[in-house]
Amino acid sequence: MGMVETVGLVLHPRRDSKVAIDTIVEWARDRGVTVYGLPDEIGRIDCSAVAVDADTLVECADLLVSLGGDGTMLRTMRLIAGRPTPILGVNLGKLGFLAEIDVDDLPSALSFIDNHEYTVEPRMAVRAILPGDQSVTAFNDIALVRIPGDGLSAVAISVEGHPFVRYAADAVIVATPTGSTAYSFSAGGPIVSPTVEGFLVVPAAAHSAFNRALVLSADEQVILEVLPTSGRLAVEVDGAIGAHLCAGDRLTVTAIRALAWVVRLGTTSFYERARRKLRVNDSAEIG
Repeated sequence: MGMVETVGLVLHPRRDSKVAIDTIVEWARDRGVTVYGLPDEIGRIDCSAVAVDADTLVECADLLVSLGGDGTMLRTMRLIAGRPTPILGVNLGKLGFLAEIDVDDLPSALSFIDNHEYTVEPRMAVRAILPGDQSVTAFNDIALVRIPGDGLSAVAISVEGHPFVRYAADAVIVATPTGSTAYSFSAGGPIVSPTVEGFLVVPAAAHSAFNRALVLSADEQVILEVLPTSGRLAVEVDGAIGAHLCAGDRLTVTAIRALAWVVRLGTTSFYERARRKLRVNDSAEIG
């Protein structure tokens, strides 16, 4: 018997996933595998997947299939966070960093997974404790972002209780290795291998002489304190606003190792995806 008895689907909210779902359902039917999906997602598509709530999907699925792009993959990772269930990412559109295959590759990929012919790549997350003890978790980044018209993001950074630097910037970003190719990259941060156990603190458009990123160990705790000179800030969690902060508020951030597991079939490497997605070119001086 194969390892997959139930497949859980997570869909992009707008992209057409009908062909991909039909392919998965047909593969599952031939093997007696049950396909689950969230009611508000599969309800807009004519398919035979079984509608279940999020808790049941997480509890019962042997494999989660994310149909969309990197945003859908991040949502799937947050949904399954803390469980060893593997996630297969399927591109529906632009090339992403997290998705492993295209729709045409689905039947063979599912069979490889069913036959245990795959590896998994652990993905780290960062977790922040907000004022009021609210907890948020991100697989890409948590950013303290200035609100237009409210002044700069003025934030003091302390590592393991030791004050280090005060940034005045458009945003201060705490990014995982996964998130190093997202907002952090656009702010000038380094590309970090997903196998590195660490995280980044990166200022975006820093208005200060020191504008460098920090690379921290996954075992270190960082505190971000909003300074009296700061404007009101939005806390963005993987790009979505999770809260707002004012002067005097503090954010405590820690890394969590291996909070999600992404399927890899060996078809492409992280560096191949990075070169294509980021359009990395060699120096013009190299002949």
